[in-house]
Order: sequence, then C-alpha cells, then structure tokens
Amino acid sequence: MPTARGQAVPSQRQGDMGTPVRSAASATASGTQRPAHSQRQAYPASDEAQAKDGFMTTRSTFQSAQPLPGDVRTPTGGLLRRLGVAVLTVVGIIVALILALPVPLLFIATSVPTLVAIALAAVDIGIVIAVLRLGRTPVAVVGAFAGIVIVSVIAIWLSQVLASTPPIARADGTPVPGSIAELRTVNLNGSEQWITIRGYNTDNPVLLFLAGGPGGSELVMTRRYLGDLEKHFVVVNWDQPGTGKSYNAVDIDSLTPQRYVDDAYALTEYLTDRFDQSRIFLLGESWGSILGVWLVQQHPELYYAFISSGQMVTTTENDVLGYEFDLDYLEQRGESDAAERLRTIGPPPYSGGGMMWRYMDVFGVQNVYRDANAHGEGVSHNLMFDSLLAPEYGLVDKVNWLRGLVDVFVHVYPQLADLDFRTQAAELSVPVYFIKGRWDVNAINSLTEEYFASLDAPHKELIWFEDSAHTPLWDEPQHFVEVMVNTVMRQIQPECCRGRRP
Repeated sequence: MPTARGQAVPSQRQGDMGTPVRSAASATASGTQRPAHSQRQAYPASDEAQAKDGFMTTRSTFQSAQPLPGDVRTPTGGLLRRLGVAVLTVVGIIVALILALPVPLLFIATSVPTLVAIALAAVDIGIVIAVLRLGRTPVAVVGAFAGIVIVSVIAIWLSQVLASTPPIARADGTPVPGSIAELRTVNLNGSEQWITIRGYNTDNPVLLFLAGGPGGSELVMTRRYLGDLEKHFVVVNWDQPGTGKSYNAVDIDSLTPQRYVDDAYALTEYLTDRFDQSRIFLLGESWGSILGVWLVQQHPELYYAFISSGQMVTTTENDVLGYEFDLDYLEQRGESDAAERLRTIGPPPYSGGGMMWRYMDVFGVQNVYRDANAHGEGVSHNLMFDSLLAPEYGLVDKVNWLRGLVDVFVHVYPQLADLDFRTQAAELSVPVYFIKGRWDVNAINSLTEEYFASLDAPHKELIWFEDSAHTPLWDEPQHFVEVMVNTVMRQIQPECCRGRRP
C-alpha cells in the first residue's frame, strides 16, 4: 500500500536471534500499542538509533563478552614465549663469547703485540654495539656472528705467525750483546720441526735438551726454570715430531723410536755445523733419557757427555713396580676403595682403547705421593699451564700441545715394552751423569741404581736431589744449574774449549 509523503518507513533489523525488530516509531504509526514493559530498550546500551533523511536506522556496536576462538591469549603462552627468547639470548651470548675467546687470549698467552690485540678487541666491541643499535634482527645477529668469527680467525693466525721466544735481556730490558734467542724451524730428515736456541754467548758450548713423553713438549721449561744455564751454554730445546709446534711434522702413525733417534742425530749435526763445534752436551728428561741413551750409544763421537733427569731403565718392569707401589700407598692411606678400583684396572702394560686413561690412573697416585713429599726449592711449576701460557706457542700450537700428549703416547709408548738398558745399553762411550730425585716413583729408583752399578762408561755419577721426585731439574732448578756448571762442565770444560773447529 502506498505511503503518504513524509511518513516514516518502518525500519527493521535483525535481533540477536535473527527476529525482525521494528522501531518504536513504526509501532505507533501502525496503531499497535506496545505493553509498558516492552518500552524498555531490548538491545545493548551501545546500540544507537540514528535518523537520516527521514529514515530511522540503527548501528550496533555490540561486543561479545567472551573472546572469539581465533583470539585466544593465555598467560602460559606469553610466559613460554618470553622464556624461549631468554634462552636463545643466553645461548647466543655464550656462543659469541666462545667464538671471541681467541682475542682475550692474545693478551695473556701469545706474542701478539698489545696494541694489535687491543685493536681486535675494539672491533669485537664495535660489533656488539652495532647489534644493540640496529636491533636484534636476524640479519644483524648473523652478521655479528660472522664478524666475530672473522676477527677470531685473524687473532689465531697472528698468534701463529708472531709466536716468538723472549730476547735475552739485561735488567733494564735491553738485549744482551752477542746473545741469541730464536724460535725457528729446522729440516730434519725431510720434515720441518721447531726448536728454540737461547744463550748469552754463541761461543759457549751447545746443550741439546730432550723433553719427556713420548708426546710431551717442554719448549718453554728450560727458559722458564733453567734460564741461568743460558749464561754457560747455548741451550737448544726441541719440539719432537708429533708434539707442540711439531705436531704435524710427520704422520703420527709412522713414528717409531728409531725415527726420534734419527731426527735427534740430524738436529745434532745441524747444531755442530751452525755453531762450529765438534761435539755438544746432551740432556734428557724421562722419555728424553731413553732417547739420550740411544743417541750416545749410536753416535758417541758427537757428544761430550750425557746428563739425565729421571733416568728410565725399563718401561714394563718399571710400570709394574709403580703399580704395586700405588696399591701399597693407597692401603697405607686407608683408601681401600681407590685401591680396589686400581686392582680392577689391573697391572700394566696397557694397550688399546682407554690405554692413556689407565696409565693416568696409575701415574695419578704417584703424583699424589710426589706432591706430598717432594717440595723442591719452593718453585711452583706446572708443565701444562706453563706451556699453554707461553708465547712460544700460537693458539693452534696450544691445542696441538694437548693432542700430542695423547696421540703420540698411545702410539709410541707400547713400542717401548721390551726396553731394558741393563742388557741393551750396558756400555756407553761418553761420561754419564744420572740426576735422580729421592722421591721419584715414576722412574723407579732401584732400577736406576741397578743399571748405574752395572753400566760401563768412561766416567759416571749418580747424583741425588733430596727434595725432588721425577723432575729434579724443575723441582730444584738452582741446584740443577749448580751441578751442570760446577760438576759436569768443570770436568768436561778443557776438552769442550779445545773442541772448536778451526
């Protein structure tokens, strides 16, 4: 039915349940009277009625009291998210610190100049500041890690190429005129191996030091503890193949005892040629004492004398006696459980997987005995820390120092199982000086005494250091220097001085 001009057209909207709803005005116009109670607003207060161009319209701003299914946010979800971010942040910081570790090590354990180390540290700090300024976006974080890695690679490279031995200096720090302090490679039977050469005067007799092991590197020890020897000798310390800086000199699987003898012989010839001397002095420590006996046995014409510290005579019998000592010592201390664990391991010799760690269990008890009784001159020494903090080793060398201890020992030591100098080296053609610590249970003293008693040599002395164990040269270094200068060198000196080549 047509409507009159200007008459309002009823407006309808859908109620909450889809029911058509009319406005109050349309209900009045139709003549329908609404009950009083129905005059109340039937919709939420937020519904507003608006009139526009004569028409009544409605706009709903209804909001549900319950969240819609796609908008669920729980306290647990937020907590887990924050926890995850925190964990990733901590992990990232730890990884970054590990990656950046080579830079702070430059300051305390290498020869890299301090200003260079500071510059590299500043670059790392700048990278961290840049990440904080740019925000922790994925690109920024990846770039930061890449930058830290590059700086660390540069630090490692510099530590290797700039490794050096400190100069021999006066009290004011200036180098001693005519002195020598070199860290260099020499070619020994086709392989490049590292040595240090140190002395106040290159005209002094040469002393070649053979480190303990097999697999040990003591490149820093003669400089650190026997520095006074450098006033009387040109002291040469050799990183044997497979150890320290010479770790990669040869394939470790190819190493044999005779290879060490041959390389030491080649090194001796290099030294006699370079310093124009017909013979040199030879000093061996522990495994080096084995190597030293072989050298003077095979090439006596090249050596004035052989001096040893912690002289080894056998390996198998020595280690069995050491094992039995360990059991007795543990029982005396009331450590029955530790003794039982050692019995479970069984006596040496050991081989195969876990060989190194079984020997470490045996040596460990002996080291406890040593520390309790051998107090030396009060000079604290620790081969590992002394070496790892030494500027002669770059950062890669320090890692290889640790690798050589295990890799070479497990390959070479079993090859010494049949060693027995009482029958195999009963005669030596050079003067011999065995320097032994009274508390040595690594190289059993009774075996050394037995060998010394039967040894045929032009001159021999067994010298006891009462406050030392297996390493009297490090335990009592001043006493050791005194013996070298006032006993060994005094007896050999006239021949030594006449032995210069024309």
